[in-house]
Amino acid sequence: MFSVMKVSVFLFLFFCTFFWGCAQRETSKINGVSFVASPDTLKQSQIAPIKNVYANYAAIMPFGFIKSIKHPEIIYNQKRQWFGETDEGAKQYIRMLHNNDIRVMMKPQIWVWNGEFTGLVKMASEADWLELEDSYRNFITDFAKVAEEEKVEMLCVGTELEKFIAHRPEYWRNLIEEIRTIYKGKLTYAANWDEYKRVPFWDALDYIGVDAYFPVSESKTPTVEEARNGWALWKEELKNVSERENKQILFTEYGYRSVDFAGKEPWESDHTLTSMNFEGQSNTLQALYEEVWNEQWFAGGFLWKWFIAHKEAGGNTDNQFTPQNKPAEQLIQQVYKENTQKN
Repeated sequence: MFSVMKVSVFLFLFFCTFFWGCAQRETSKINGVSFVASPDTLKQSQIAPIKNVYANYAAIMPFGFIKSIKHPEIIYNQKRQWFGETDEGAKQYIRMLHNNDIRVMMKPQIWVWNGEFTGLVKMASEADWLELEDSYRNFITDFAKVAEEEKVEMLCVGTELEKFIAHRPEYWRNLIEEIRTIYKGKLTYAANWDEYKRVPFWDALDYIGVDAYFPVSESKTPTVEEARNGWALWKEELKNVSERENKQILFTEYGYRSVDFAGKEPWESDHTLTSMNFEGQSNTLQALYEEVWNEQWFAGGFLWKWFIAHKEAGGNTDNQFTPQNKPAEQLIQQVYKENTQKN
């Protein structure tokens, strides 16, 4: 009897330890960067700055192009595209990142040639909708095959395509089922911050993906406290959706520009904005980390955005999203390092 009890206790402790360890791995935060495609191959020296900020994930973003929001044909994987936008480039980036113990989310994206918002893509006829569906299916399943071949850890099935989803929800469910037959890793979709509550197929995916450009402050230079207060409403909303769907929230994109009023309309990418405000960028990022990063419903996120040529990126004359060579880079390094040590 005593021997049986000892064996039972041993097995109990073993399985507790095993499953506790698995649970710990499952709850590790994704400390990600969004890796911007380049005309060039990725070199080992260009991995070092990513490792230096303790990123454990990178999003690879091959592109497809359409002529307008009403045009159904997606052009992709063309010789005239930048290397990093093609399947060959994606494979090379993935292999380099994997060789350096950095996990990958494959995030194929659509770009409208005249710069219109992809969320407005909407066809004028049933024939055009069917052509768009076929074109998008080819686009995303081709990159799903690359993701499976390269053992990519996560695939994003689409980015900010609100009207396409609203008008063709059944197509998207069928598409996700088809992708599952090709690719065996985790799936998400990158919904815009004001779209994600209406996405009808979260139950078919592994994460609720949100491009997290939530407005958090009206101030020219938001303080950390102001921006933290600005997260109160959004945190409650995100938590409720996570609980409703029984899925973790993943910030498929997050970030702020180094401009005045960085927290007012964080999605704004207008190049006519000329102000410089590095404090605003750092404060809004710090508030996001303090308010969101340790929540149980939160899986982590991908910083928008990170360029291969680190030495030439960002800096004190740049007011765009990248934190590279700006004060915000030190903050990211600190936060990602702390998260790495916790996990």
